[in-house]
Amino acid sequence: MTVIEVIQRSAGFLARKGVDSPRLQVELLLAHVLGMPRLQLYLNFERPLSPTETDALRELVKRRGQREPLQYLIGQAAFCGFDFKVTPAVLVPRPETEGLAERAWTWLEQTGDGPKTALDFGAGSGCLAITLALKIPTLAVQALDVSPAALAVARENAVKHGVQDRVHFVEGEGLGALPTDARFDLLVANPPYIPSREIAGLQPEVRDHEPRLALDGGPDGLRFIRELAGAASRMHRGGRLFLEFADGQEDAAAAIFRGAGWTIEAIEPDLSGTPRILVACPA
Repeated sequence: MTVIEVIQRSAGFLARKGVDSPRLQVELLLAHVLGMPRLQLYLNFERPLSPTETDALRELVKRRGQREPLQYLIGQAAFCGFDFKVTPAVLVPRPETEGLAERAWTWLEQTGDGPKTALDFGAGSGCLAITLALKIPTLAVQALDVSPAALAVARENAVKHGVQDRVHFVEGEGLGALPTDARFDLLVANPPYIPSREIAGLQPEVRDHEPRLALDGGPDGLRFIRELAGAASRMHRGGRLFLEFADGQEDAAAAIFRGAGWTIEAIEPDLSGTPRILVACPA
């Protein structure tokens, strides 16, 4: 079959399986198989696929039809214009978290020159920590995660982007895993925030394939938000916290941080206008 024929047939298959944007998904998978940019497919519509290429694409399309995330199939995801390795050990980076990263590096830029320190709580693939290090050359980041498999991916990403000397990975559960004297100008966090009972109702790509450890925020989804509210003593004077939270959690998150003595500077929306990011400074 030719490129255009295989795109059309495979897109029809994915559409029947309920996959969103089926043609785009097929094009991305095929570009991965052929080792070319997706747009170059349009210049090669009449190119015949070899049996090996056809078999490779067929397997990937089958797995995508079983709702395995595209990013896991091709082994990478884009985040803030950078490519990151992803595996089923890490959460797939979301556009909402790009907004979190942008707000954090913008704040760092506005604070002026000089070395800064940051903590990425729940580092996953390292996309937040590494992006901040790339954007702010004077920044040193500690990236904390409980999962050794996730941190292995994050370390690969740090080396890939050449920031391994400024991003230090810490394995452990919660703030207690950090050195007792560690203090930060910036705390950025996209913690697990889905209430446990709601995970079963998520999209199959998320529910069945992404690590539950990176999703489950406890009975009310606020477990890690409460822990982060206890981090004021870890912050330098004038520091900031940027926290991503779930739909409808803005009031609860703000109340938790106010109760712990933080000043709420802003509750900011994502691109859809939904409240998504809490900005706070310690007392």
